[in-house]
Amino acid sequence: MEALELGRALAAAGFAVCTGGYGGVMEAVSRGARESGGRVLAVTSSFFRSRANRWVEEETQVATWQERLFELVRLADGYVACKGGTGTLVEFAVVWEMLNKKAMQQRPFVVLGDFWQPILDRVREVERGHASRWGESSDPLVHQAPTAADAARFLAARLASAATHGKEN
Repeated sequence: MEALELGRALAAAGFAVCTGGYGGVMEAVSRGARESGGRVLAVTSSFFRSRANRWVEEETQVATWQERLFELVRLADGYVACKGGTGTLVEFAVVWEMLNKKAMQQRPFVVLGDFWQPILDRVREVERGHASRWGESSDPLVHQAPTAADAARFLAARLASAATHGKEN
């Protein structure tokens, strides 16, 4: 239900949604966005030997799961991490690390709900426990939103601010 609401909230805020394209959370977000009139994209991989869910309008297929991961990262203006398993954990960690090490321009990143909070807390204990030139050492790169509407508002505000200031925020 949370993922369906996220798709709806993102579409209502004018965002296109891009997911890994398969079932579960990805399908629920896609469905919520599509039913709310939003544009739904997916990056899939022939590695998984699965079809994109029926809510996807535009599919990009790549060969490997690694290519899929980095294409999803490349395409996004911002990120939302929902509750998930190891695949979501990898995506979450890669985006956070790329933002932290400035391997890409700053983009808004938000976690939906409190599922990821224990991981955020433990990693921040390490990152903030010593002097570092990396981003997470002083300013949170990953924000938490209690609801789907809050996540959409956070992305919209950050992207609007970045556009106003002529840079990613």
